[in-house]
Amino acid sequence: MSVHRPFSPLRRDGDGVVILDQRALPWRRLERRLTTLAEAAEAIATMRVRGAPLIGVAAAHGLALAFVTGAADDAALGHALAVLRATRPTAVNLAWALARMEARLRPLPARARRAAAWREAAAILAEEAATCEAIGAHGLGLLRSAPVRAGRPLRVMTHCNAGRLATPGTGTALAPIYAARAAGMALEVLVSETRPRNQGLLTAWELAAADIGHILIADNAAGLLLARGEVDAVIVGADRIAANGDTANKVGTYLKALAARAAGVPFYVAAPMSSFDAGVAHGGAIPIEERAAEEVLAIDGLDDDGAPRRLRLAPDGARAANPAFDITPAALVSGFITEHGILTAAGLGDFLAGKESGKAVI
Repeated sequence: MSVHRPFSPLRRDGDGVVILDQRALPWRRLERRLTTLAEAAEAIATMRVRGAPLIGVAAAHGLALAFVTGAADDAALGHALAVLRATRPTAVNLAWALARMEARLRPLPARARRAAAWREAAAILAEEAATCEAIGAHGLGLLRSAPVRAGRPLRVMTHCNAGRLATPGTGTALAPIYAARAAGMALEVLVSETRPRNQGLLTAWELAAADIGHILIADNAAGLLLARGEVDAVIVGADRIAANGDTANKVGTYLKALAARAAGVPFYVAAPMSSFDAGVAHGGAIPIEERAAEEVLAIDGLDDDGAPRRLRLAPDGARAANPAFDITPAALVSGFITEHGILTAAGLGDFLAGKESGKAVI
C-alpha cells in the first residue's frame, strides 16, 4: 500500500524543472522553476534541493536543462558535467547520476542528446522512487520485529531529513516509517533538529503533512533519550557509504550511533545502492564538505508577526567551523536497509562485488 504523496520535491515542467524550494520550508511552501544549467547548479549548491538521492535526480535534470537552449556537443557536455559535479562533494549520488547520464549521452550524436537526456533523467527519477518503496518494505520487517516498551507506541529516532523531501519517493530513513504507518502500526518519531541547517524541521513538516506522530528534540537530547530506554530503533540516511560500510551522513549522526551502541539500541542506515561507493575503501577517504561559518553564526526563523527573520547568534568576531557531514564507523551500524534487503557490514564487500552471499537479513 503506497502512502499518499502530498507534494513533489522535483518534477519536469515542459523544458524546465519545478522544485520545492527547501530553503523556504518549513515556513513557506514555495515552488521555483529552473530553466538553465546555472539555476540547477545553484539550487543544488545552496540546498534549495537537499537529500542525496534527490541531489542525484536534480543533477540529471540539470544536465538535460543544459541542452535546452545551448549546444549539446562534447564541449558543452563536458562543461555541464563539470559545473554540476562541483556543486556538492560528499553525496555520491550526484556523481553516480552524472556518470550514468554521461555513459548514456556520450556515444550519441549531438542532435540526439537533448531528448535522450530528458529520458534518462526521467528514468533515474522513476527508479529512485521505486527504490524508496523497496527500502520501506524491507525496513518495515525490521520495525515489526523491534521490541517495544509497554505503554507507548514504537519509537524511532532519526537525524536530518531523509524522506519525501530528500528523494523522489517515500524516502530512505523515513520510508520504513511511512510503510509502517500504511500498515497500521502505532509509532512515533523522535526528530532531532539537525543544527545548523535544521533539516529536522523539514522532517517534522513532512511527518505533520502525513499525520504521523513525532516529537522534535534538541540534537543534544538524543543521548539521554537513548540511555533512558525511550527509543526502540535509530534509522538514518546516508550521503556516501564506503566499501567497508563506513557511512557519511549529516553531522551529528556519529554521536547518535555511539549513544545507540552504549544503550543497546539498533542503529540502521537506510540508503539506495547508488549511495554505496565501492571505489572508496573506508570513511577516511570520503571528502567532507565544509560549509560557510555564517550557517552556524546565524539562524533563520519567523518573528511574532510571522515574518521571516535572520538572527545573529554569536558575538561579533566569533569564528565557527561548519563540517556538513561526519563518518559513522561500520562497526556501529546494525544493518543497511537497501532496495535489495538488509545488508551487514561484514558481508558488504562481497555484495558490492556481485556475490549474493553478502546479503544477510537481520
